[in-house]
Amino acid sequence: MEATNKQFSQKWAITLFTIGVFMAGLDNGIISTALTTINDSFHVSPSWGAWSITLYTLGIAISVPIIGKLSDRYGRRRLFIIEIAIFGIGSLLVALSPNFVFLLIARFIQSIGGGGIFIIGSSHILTTLPKNKQGKALGMLGGMNGLAAVIGPNLGAVILNVTGSWHWMFLINIPIAIFLVVFGYYKIPESKPGEAKPMDLRGTIYLSLAILAFMYGLTNIDALHLVGSLFAMQVLPFLLIGFMLFIVLLAHEKKLESIGGDPIISYTLMRQSSFQLTLFLGLLSGGFLAGIIFIPAYVQQVLQVPVENAGYWLTPLAVASGIGAGLGGVLTDRMGAAKSIIIAGIVGLSGFMLFPFWVSGFPSFFVASVLAGIGLGFLLGAPLNVLVGECAGEDGQGAALGTLSLVRQIGLTLFPTLYAGFMTGAFNRVESAVNNEIGEQTLDLPAAAQDNYQLIQEQVQLIQDPQVRNHAADMIATVFKSGFSQMFITTAVLSFCVLMAGIYLTKKSKL
Repeated sequence: MEATNKQFSQKWAITLFTIGVFMAGLDNGIISTALTTINDSFHVSPSWGAWSITLYTLGIAISVPIIGKLSDRYGRRRLFIIEIAIFGIGSLLVALSPNFVFLLIARFIQSIGGGGIFIIGSSHILTTLPKNKQGKALGMLGGMNGLAAVIGPNLGAVILNVTGSWHWMFLINIPIAIFLVVFGYYKIPESKPGEAKPMDLRGTIYLSLAILAFMYGLTNIDALHLVGSLFAMQVLPFLLIGFMLFIVLLAHEKKLESIGGDPIISYTLMRQSSFQLTLFLGLLSGGFLAGIIFIPAYVQQVLQVPVENAGYWLTPLAVASGIGAGLGGVLTDRMGAAKSIIIAGIVGLSGFMLFPFWVSGFPSFFVASVLAGIGLGFLLGAPLNVLVGECAGEDGQGAALGTLSLVRQIGLTLFPTLYAGFMTGAFNRVESAVNNEIGEQTLDLPAAAQDNYQLIQEQVQLIQDPQVRNHAADMIATVFKSGFSQMFITTAVLSFCVLMAGIYLTKKSKL
């Protein structure tokens, strides 16, 4: 009877963690849909308005390693309830924002609450479930994370169309948060708190400042002038400061660990080659996810699917990422994390290589997007979390998972800038390509259309001759395809690196 009750309690806990992960993961995708509406309601420019997403990203990056450590130290149920409460309060404040500065502060509060939910759930699974059941549960959490990233923009569009107000995108979080707090208190068993040692406040400050500087530098990289912008005053100094602060952090953690302290990031763990490789895979998974995020634009700009129908095309991708996460979890339980990573690399490589060389309509797109989605699901689900668990040991699961999540967030910030550079190059070639092919003055784009697909389409519709207009539209799709092809080939290279890393881990485990 006791074993049955314990199993029932675990099911409740994993279900609540899964709902929490899905709720937090949806948020950034949802706001991307309403970003223009929010900016217009507060009368702010797009560049200023983008900070509502940038601050959320910065908040998540800062919070995940710290929350992971705190959950190890003070108990996961307690931290889960606190995180959900902060996220709910942040959501309410966003919805009630009287001005844009208030909204930015509320978004940052919201990110502090949302950042650690996945980490707490994953560390709970790794420390409470038997090894042969961890993969399936972690796959479920990872699947919710992947699904949320893909579903978010479409769900945001539905909420905006039904309610006519962007505020409801955040108000819907309130009843969910209340449900999770109440049932989390009663249904999630509390983990045993860690050893009562003084908190590493200096290390926490070093880590927070390092992340803040590094992520701020990354977000200021200009995709239009990718290499040149690296040396800009708002980029290079911050990247260098972030790097130096991280070196200072490691020196501090080494000293603290040598005298028996409790570092925010374990120096011994950071020195393990297997943990370093897992972090590298986490960085690549950020590149994987970033490539998936650009697929809606590919559907509209290359396959010329109207924006109102693009969501239907993305459904197979969303479903496939969830299925991939579940399959990855099951296979991790049966075959081990390293072999699951090999499969993720092979499937992802196959999917991403199909986009530039084979996709021409819905049937071929369906196959490519399903393969890419399954590959993403495999990687975001169980394997990397299981590897981290094997490296960290039971007492350091949360902190190690937080570090992995931080590195993934860095990848999710870095790679979109690289991919946007490919897209920007395509935008810059549109006018000359059309005019060289059809005739000068066929297309005369205003400066604002250099990075605005909608404006380009409006200019194309001004062409009087239907045959010339269709030819111009086809030429534009061809130019955009060249930019997306560069992106998909890059993601295929990342998949190949994942494959090689998996092979290396498999061989290493046999030695």
